[in-house]
Amino acid sequence: MDFKAHDSLTRAGLNLIQQALSIYDEDLRLVLSNQQFQSMFSLPAKLTKTGASFEDSIRHLIECGEYGPVDDVEAAIRERVDQARTFQPHYFERTRANGRVISVEGAPLPQGGWVTVYTDITDIKRQENLLRARSEELSGQLLNHAEDLAATNRKLQATNAALEEARRELTRMEARTRMTTEMMPAHIAHLESNLTYSYSNRRLSSVMPGRPSNILGLHMADVLGAQAYMAVKPYVEQAFDGRSSVFEFTDEASSRRIRTALTPDGAGGAYILSMDITEESQTRAALAQSRRRQLAAQVTSGMAHDFSNLLTIILGTQSRLAAMNTDPEAQKLIDATVAAAHRGGDLLNGLAKMTADRTPAPAPVDLGAFLDELATLAGPTLGDRARLTINDQTDGARLMLDVSMLQDSLLNLILNAKDAVASQDRDHGQITLTARNIQDTWLDLTVADDGTGFSAAALEHALDPFFTTKGDNGTGLGLSTVYDMTQLVGGRMKIGNGKVGGWVSLMLPWRRAQAASSPGLALLVEDSPDLRQNVRAMLRADGYSVIEAASVDEARSLVTQVPGLTLVLTDISLEGHLTGIDLFDSLPDDAPPCYMMTSLRPDHPLHVSAAQRTPVLRKPFKPSDLSYLLGHGVLPE
Repeated sequence: MDFKAHDSLTRAGLNLIQQALSIYDEDLRLVLSNQQFQSMFSLPAKLTKTGASFEDSIRHLIECGEYGPVDDVEAAIRERVDQARTFQPHYFERTRANGRVISVEGAPLPQGGWVTVYTDITDIKRQENLLRARSEELSGQLLNHAEDLAATNRKLQATNAALEEARRELTRMEARTRMTTEMMPAHIAHLESNLTYSYSNRRLSSVMPGRPSNILGLHMADVLGAQAYMAVKPYVEQAFDGRSSVFEFTDEASSRRIRTALTPDGAGGAYILSMDITEESQTRAALAQSRRRQLAAQVTSGMAHDFSNLLTIILGTQSRLAAMNTDPEAQKLIDATVAAAHRGGDLLNGLAKMTADRTPAPAPVDLGAFLDELATLAGPTLGDRARLTINDQTDGARLMLDVSMLQDSLLNLILNAKDAVASQDRDHGQITLTARNIQDTWLDLTVADDGTGFSAAALEHALDPFFTTKGDNGTGLGLSTVYDMTQLVGGRMKIGNGKVGGWVSLMLPWRRAQAASSPGLALLVEDSPDLRQNVRAMLRADGYSVIEAASVDEARSLVTQVPGLTLVLTDISLEGHLTGIDLFDSLPDDAPPCYMMTSLRPDHPLHVSAAQRTPVLRKPFKPSDLSYLLGHGVLPE
């Protein structure tokens, strides 16, 4: 129903009531009135139209004698206008110049202004006067009490109406507040001093999966579980003592990283706000590892260069000595020196690999096919002494992974496991690679073997560079390199011993990859009109129809309102404070593939964060680059 039809029905309904009614806004302009308002005060049509001035209406009534003789018209107008601007509830009765008696009941509105109802009570007053004249048995005191009671009842009705309107407004405000808190991607709650919840926006289960949504009246320990409760308890006690705090902890039950803010309420309790920052912490860990690598590269690059020169001199000198001296004993010393120099070269290569400035390049990967290919690559190396079993529990998930980094890491772990099982006196050993989805948060890749397991020293130092249990046959850079590459993508690495043998677990961020898009309707999100025009032409050349947006809010509206989208292509930097990453994270589960583009350098935090979610085209790009991405779902090599 349109506004005009709605307004017409409203006015028709108001015209059916017996009282006169008027509504003025905070600027003392008429918003709405009914027919009885015009007829009761004989107002001209211009004073009953929307926008009519309250001051003009008062001037008309005074000039028409509504209030009887008035000596100073302007002063009387100012007095009534000033009273109106106070917006105070009021009720009074007055006799008009024509002898009729009316009651005037006014109530302020929450948005400003007020509504006034005028009731003709002439007949009621006549009955009261008649009762006074004909009831000689009734004392004057009783009549006065009856009249006072009637007037009080009318005032009470007016007050009750104002209170009822205030109650309705408070109810609406509470509903709006609750809706706002429930829309936030955070859990907001209030804790009483006895650690029970007295308010919750019912978002706990989305922040910490596995917890209930309805927690009112429950104790904090019962809701969170022992591990999470013990992590937050000291800070809750601080809040009860009047001290605010912000802290982070890992919820082991859901594998989520949680940031929590506690604020005292001034009455012994506390307000609590919790957010899931798992992705943020993964990105933060990746950036921190990248900075450590850069620092290590700066420290070691000069030393490695000089050391490499020394090794070159040593190898050259030993070569000349070998040509000059044929003594067998001297030749053994020369061979040992050359072997040591080559070992030093291997260590330099390992250092270079660890400290090289390498940026992760996640791409869509079919995990099942990847693991099959890994088994094929590892097979010839394992030989007959070890058997590799792949246990994929992810149902062949399609994820965003850096294939080369992951392949290097897993092959390294498999070869280490082969050495562990080959050291035992038996026909063959067993190596098992298990892939699991942990709460849609982590991809757990665990390599376990039935070999000798890790020694106590290895459990403590295995991830340290240059630590090895293989003597001269090991460099001590294998597991530390795997750890480094795992940290670079925001993951975790753990080692341990099982009932038989040892295991190494790589926990990588679980990032679902999107399928390649097919031509259809594309949403292009770019705040530069010139760039929009160029990219639009590229998309149309690939067979897409294109709709456009310049901001995240505009794009979100189009995603929800326009059916049939097959592609979203967005810049990372857009109008306003929201980015293309915010748009990507807010897309519904059934949204089409979303790719990003940017002119930010590859090591920029936003670029790094975006690349962990979806392929990112680096500007400027060629039409063929975009076509390849749309056709294959990955960036061109």
